[in-house]
Amino acid sequence: MTGKQRCGWSTNDPLYIEYHDREWGVPLHGDRRLFEFLVLEGAQAGLSWLTILKRRQGYRRAFDGFDFGKVAGYGPADVRRLLRDRGIIRNRLKVLSAINNARAFLKVREEFGSFDRYIWGFVGQRPVVNRFRTLRQLPARTALSDRISADLRRRGFSFVGSTIVYAHMQATGMVNDHLVSCFRHGELAGT
Repeated sequence: MTGKQRCGWSTNDPLYIEYHDREWGVPLHGDRRLFEFLVLEGAQAGLSWLTILKRRQGYRRAFDGFDFGKVAGYGPADVRRLLRDRGIIRNRLKVLSAINNARAFLKVREEFGSFDRYIWGFVGQRPVVNRFRTLRQLPARTALSDRISADLRRRGFSFVGSTIVYAHMQATGMVNDHLVSCFRHGELAGT
């Protein structure tokens, strides 16, 4: 992993480098994985992504492997269990949001057949390939993330502001925001 030009945000932390090199910006399909990132991005609000990456296994365990059907059925006892779980961010609003979003997620699946089809429909089922040269050029949100955020909120989702949605788009490869100098930009530009 050494000797490769990476995006400047990928620190020297091995977990962050691994995430940058193998996951960030890779087009992600499949409802369970998309739900995972929706929960993780919501949990990240106000925190660093590295904080969430370090708790990712805890989230997978606590939220039944991100089985959105199970999470949608969580009740008060599950909320109490989650708020005691040191493997996740124990913020009541974020925990309740994950459960609420699982329920909204199921409704989207009923309407569109899959959340994958719904969310990727915003980009015509193909990643948007950006050509940013500096980290300063990377937006925190875009007109598209504004539109997706508004639609998700209209459908009952929470913790899906435009900045969170854009981070979700970056993480799941809906947009390729690797800098053009990064070795991953070219590798992913053809996907």
